Amino acid sequence: MKRIMCNFAAVKHQPVMPVSQFGLLPYLSYSRYLQRHFEGKMQKISVNLGLSCPNRDGRIGRGGCAYCRNDSFSPAYCHTNQSVAEQLAEGIRFFSRKYPEMRYLAYFQTFTNTYAETAEVMKRYEEALAVDGVEGLVIGTRPDCVPDTILDALGRLATKHYVMLEYGVECTDDVVLKRVNRGHTFAQAADAIRRTADRGLQVGVHLIMGLPGHGLQAMKEEATTLSDLPINVVKLHQLQIVRGTSLAAQYEKGETQLNLFTADAYAALVVDFLERLRPDIAAERFTAQCPKSLLLAPDWGLKNYEFADLVVKEFHRRGTCQGSRYGQV
Repeated sequence: MKRIMCNFAAVKHQPVMPVSQFGLLPYLSYSRYLQRHFEGKMQKISVNLGLSCPNRDGRIGRGGCAYCRNDSFSPAYCHTNQSVAEQLAEGIRFFSRKYPEMRYLAYFQTFTNTYAETAEVMKRYEEALAVDGVEGLVIGTRPDCVPDTILDALGRLATKHYVMLEYGVECTDDVVLKRVNRGHTFAQAADAIRRTADRGLQVGVHLIMGLPGHGLQAMKEEATTLSDLPINVVKLHQLQIVRGTSLAAQYEKGETQLNLFTADAYAALVVDFLERLRPDIAAERFTAQCPKSLLLAPDWGLKNYEFADLVVKEFHRRGTCQGSRYGQV
């Protein structure tokens, strides 16, 4: 495998932003990925379809994943008493005040957004695409909730519009997935990813770093495993202990051992991961933000962009970039 070479020439006025084949960053950012598909600025607007999850309603399990509390990340404008078009219009009003030329992706974020009859969800997706300014869809879902009927319909839609399926893979280790009550295996995730890509759809993958029982080396090596799959975008975030979850109850009782990273240690892990990641996979996000009222740990007090600066500085310190260890044993 050819070694990825990084050119860290100095950039005037931006000392922490090294130059590489990815531009001013040592990794392929989501914004550069979007530039390959769209002209101008793009913004995701979250939409809540009011659907459930098979890990909550009894089809697979009850109680949901051990770490999950959806209201810890759902925007305030996502109300299920509003239509898809109304939710998008409210989001567009918010962003367009500052960026009148902005264009949008409808982001179906909350719970499992393919967990309904195909005709029902397709009607909602098409409603989103009919909103002025919306140029594509990002559909968050589980890998065990994408029957071929839905993928076929989305594949037809993707001949005219940008469509991405964003899968909550969370971990590639089945033992860890079972421990957090995820309800699916990594083999199911890999199968869903391949079937999605086969239909010409974009594929995003979400991972949580630091789940109970998941070792540091195993987290680094997940990048190699995912690089063998037809993935376009990866989203990472640190494990957060959120009030009201079963993991929080275990944590408060001292019933589980967790690796709650410091910000610097987690930044080093992110760089370890990205060094092993295929260089054409975009890194959309490294951290999650939970309201302080709901967060038990860890509380770094950093904004997303502040943490991204830590990642860039760690790359710069090492003199490496995304993919610099891709394909190495």
